Amino acid sequence: MYYLKAESSFDAAHFLSGYQGKCKNIHGHRWRVVVEIFGKELETDGQTRGMVRDFGELKRDIRFITDVWDHSFIYEVGSLKEKTILALKEEEFRLIEVAFRPTAENFSRYFFEQMQEKGYLVYQVAVYETPNNCAVYRKENAEMED
Repeated sequence: MYYLKAESSFDAAHFLSGYQGKCKNIHGHRWRVVVEIFGKELETDGQTRGMVRDFGELKRDIRFITDVWDHSFIYEVGSLKEKTILALKEEEFRLIEVAFRPTAENFSRYFFEQMQEKGYLVYQVAVYETPNNCAVYRKENAEMED
Protein backbone atom coordinates (compact mmCIF):
# COMPACT_ATOMS: atom_id res chain seq x y z
CA MET A 1 0.00 0.00 0.00
CA TYR A 2 1.26 3.47 -0.89
CA TYR A 3 0.39 6.62 1.07
CA LEU A 4 0.66 10.27 0.12
CA LYS A 5 0.29 13.14 2.53
CA ALA A 6 -0.26 16.81 1.75
CA GLU A 7 -1.62 19.75 3.66
CA SER A 8 -3.08 23.21 3.57
CA SER A 9 -4.09 25.73 6.20
CA PHE A 10 -6.50 28.59 6.72
CA ASP A 11 -7.18 31.20 9.38
CA ALA A 12 -10.69 31.38 10.78
CA ALA A 13 -12.63 32.15 13.93
CA HIS A 14 -15.28 30.08 15.65
CA PHE A 15 -16.83 29.39 19.03
CA LEU A 16 -18.47 26.40 20.66
CA SER A 17 -22.06 27.07 21.60
CA GLY A 18 -23.03 25.47 24.90
CA TYR A 19 -19.42 24.82 25.92
CA GLN A 20 -18.44 25.67 29.49
CA GLY A 21 -14.90 26.96 29.11
CA LYS A 22 -12.73 29.37 27.11
CA CYS A 23 -13.90 28.02 23.75
CA LYS A 24 -17.42 29.36 24.33
CA ASN A 25 -15.95 32.74 23.29
CA ILE A 26 -15.15 33.72 19.74
CA HIS A 27 -11.52 32.88 19.02
CA GLY A 28 -9.38 32.10 16.02
CA HIS A 29 -7.06 29.38 14.84
CA ARG A 30 -4.65 28.67 12.06
CA TRP A 31 -6.44 25.49 11.05
CA ARG A 32 -3.97 23.02 9.50
CA VAL A 33 -5.54 20.26 7.39
CA VAL A 34 -3.36 17.22 6.64
CA VAL A 35 -4.83 14.78 4.11
CA GLU A 36 -3.43 11.29 3.65
CA ILE A 37 -4.52 9.26 0.63
CA PHE A 38 -3.62 5.73 -0.41
CA GLY A 39 -3.31 3.50 -3.40
CA LYS A 40 -2.47 -0.16 -3.89
CA GLU A 41 -0.84 0.34 -7.27
CA LEU A 42 1.20 3.01 -8.99
CA GLU A 43 0.18 4.55 -12.30
CA THR A 44 1.81 2.69 -15.18
CA ASP A 45 1.36 5.14 -18.06
CA GLY A 46 1.76 8.77 -18.96
CA GLN A 47 3.00 11.70 -16.97
CA THR A 48 2.00 10.16 -13.62
CA ARG A 49 3.78 6.85 -14.25
CA GLY A 50 5.28 5.64 -10.97
CA MET A 51 2.92 7.78 -8.86
CA VAL A 52 -0.18 7.13 -6.77
CA ARG A 53 -1.46 10.61 -7.70
CA ASP A 54 0.21 13.81 -8.79
CA PHE A 55 1.19 15.83 -5.70
CA GLY A 56 0.32 19.03 -7.58
CA GLU A 57 -3.27 17.83 -8.09
CA LEU A 58 -3.54 16.66 -4.49
CA LYS A 59 -2.29 19.98 -3.09
CA ARG A 60 -4.56 21.93 -5.46
CA ASP A 61 -7.62 19.95 -4.40
CA ILE A 62 -6.85 20.32 -0.69
CA ARG A 63 -6.42 24.08 -1.15
CA PHE A 64 -9.71 24.16 -3.06
CA ILE A 65 -11.62 22.73 -0.09
CA THR A 66 -9.79 24.78 2.55
CA ASP A 67 -9.43 28.21 0.92
CA VAL A 68 -13.17 28.88 1.13
CA TRP A 69 -12.85 28.96 4.94
CA ASP A 70 -9.95 31.43 5.08
CA HIS A 71 -10.53 34.59 7.11
CA SER A 72 -14.09 33.71 7.98
CA PHE A 73 -16.19 33.39 11.10
CA ILE A 74 -17.58 29.85 11.31
CA TYR A 75 -20.69 29.25 13.38
CA GLU A 76 -23.14 26.42 13.92
CA VAL A 77 -26.73 26.68 12.72
CA GLY A 78 -28.91 27.99 15.55
CA SER A 79 -26.00 29.09 17.74
CA LEU A 80 -26.42 32.85 17.14
CA LYS A 81 -29.40 35.15 17.35
CA GLU A 82 -30.70 36.28 13.98
CA LYS A 83 -30.07 39.93 14.89
CA THR A 84 -26.42 39.06 15.66
CA ILE A 85 -26.03 37.44 12.25
CA LEU A 86 -27.66 40.44 10.56
CA ALA A 87 -25.38 42.86 12.42
CA LEU A 88 -22.27 40.89 11.43
CA LYS A 89 -23.42 40.75 7.82
CA GLU A 90 -24.13 44.47 7.89
CA GLU A 91 -20.51 44.97 8.93
CA GLU A 92 -19.57 42.80 5.91
CA PHE A 93 -17.90 40.08 7.94
CA ARG A 94 -17.38 36.78 6.14
CA LEU A 95 -19.70 34.31 7.84
CA ILE A 96 -19.93 30.59 7.18
CA GLU A 97 -22.80 28.70 8.79
CA VAL A 98 -22.29 24.96 9.26
CA ALA A 99 -24.73 22.20 10.22
CA PHE A 100 -22.28 20.77 12.77
CA ARG A 101 -20.48 22.01 15.85
CA PRO A 102 -17.26 23.54 14.44
CA THR A 103 -14.79 21.29 16.25
CA ALA A 104 -11.55 19.83 14.89
CA GLU A 105 -13.19 16.40 15.12
CA ASN A 106 -16.13 17.41 12.94
CA PHE A 107 -13.90 19.24 10.48
CA SER A 108 -11.63 16.20 10.11
CA ARG A 109 -14.61 14.13 8.97
CA TYR A 110 -15.96 16.97 6.80
CA PHE A 111 -12.66 17.37 4.91
CA PHE A 112 -12.30 13.57 4.65
CA GLU A 113 -15.68 13.37 2.91
CA GLN A 114 -14.91 16.38 0.70
CA MET A 115 -11.73 14.70 -0.59
CA GLN A 116 -13.59 11.43 -1.14
CA GLU A 117 -16.12 13.33 -3.26
CA LYS A 118 -13.20 14.54 -5.38
CA GLY A 119 -12.38 10.90 -6.13
CA TYR A 120 -9.49 10.30 -3.74
CA LEU A 121 -8.98 7.11 -1.75
CA VAL A 122 -8.62 8.89 1.57
CA TYR A 123 -6.92 7.10 4.43
CA GLN A 124 -7.18 9.86 7.04
CA VAL A 125 -7.49 13.57 7.61
CA ALA A 126 -5.96 15.39 10.58
CA VAL A 127 -7.15 18.87 11.53
CA TYR A 128 -4.90 20.89 13.82
CA GLU A 129 -6.38 23.76 15.82
CA THR A 130 -2.97 24.49 17.32
CA PRO A 131 0.51 23.17 16.49
CA ASN A 132 0.15 20.63 19.32
CA ASN A 133 -3.51 19.55 19.12
CA CYS A 134 -5.29 17.77 16.33
CA ALA A 135 -8.23 15.50 15.63
CA VAL A 136 -8.03 12.66 13.11
CA TYR A 137 -10.76 11.00 11.11
CA ARG A 138 -9.49 7.73 9.66
CA LYS A 139 -10.83 5.24 7.19
CA GLU A 140 -11.45 1.88 8.85
CA ASN A 141 -9.28 -1.02 7.66
CA ALA A 142 -12.34 -2.92 6.40
CA GLU A 143 -13.14 0.01 4.10
CA MET A 144 -9.65 0.04 2.55
CA GLU A 145 -10.42 -2.85 0.24
CA ASP A 146 -11.24 -0.35 -2.55
